[in-house]
Amino acid sequence: MRQVAAIALGVPLAAAAMAQTRFPEMRPEQMNPEQKAMYDAIMAGPRHSMAGPFNAWLRSPVLGQRLQEVGEYLRFKTSVPLNLNEFAILITAVEWGSGFEWYAHYPLAIKAGLNPAVAKDLQDGKRPENMSEDEALVYDFTTQLHHHHQVSDDVYARAVKRLGERGVVDLIALIGYYDLVSATLNVARVLPPAEAGRTLEPPKAP
Repeated sequence: MRQVAAIALGVPLAAAAMAQTRFPEMRPEQMNPEQKAMYDAIMAGPRHSMAGPFNAWLRSPVLGQRLQEVGEYLRFKTSVPLNLNEFAILITAVEWGSGFEWYAHYPLAIKAGLNPAVAKDLQDGKRPENMSEDEALVYDFTTQLHHHHQVSDDVYARAVKRLGERGVVDLIALIGYYDLVSATLNVARVLPPAEAGRTLEPPKAP
């Protein structure tokens, strides 16, 4: 997640990255060469931060490096418009109850043009009112894929018409990637800092 996410809420990134009870934070001097290569690639890229799933992914650095490259494409080079991309990320955060994902991407979504009222409905577990046509399309596509593991012919046709086939594939990949990110955050117990206020309720362990 980009540094702007934490700065927008007035919270140091270190506090966000440390808010966890599993996978203790790794410092560069503790890393093996593969871990250090992954760390250097992330810090030199557009994120400039190890906050989020990356500290956990350091435990499997070859996989982690490939995943972070996929994430970099989906965050910064995707064909899906930024406002819709961020909206899909927030929808996925709600599906997983990932408070950190919400904390990190809420300010980015608002900056990209998402109506705070739409975000509030989403945060409350409701189908948002007053969505734009494009937002409603992304909401339907993302929630159908999460709930039914499929999308209807109507939603698919609307998505291809609006985003093109490349955009549909990029959107599918974004949803899958942030499913993985959110799963990692939940298992690693990466939480937003207390100063972030209300985000999402984390799921309870069985």
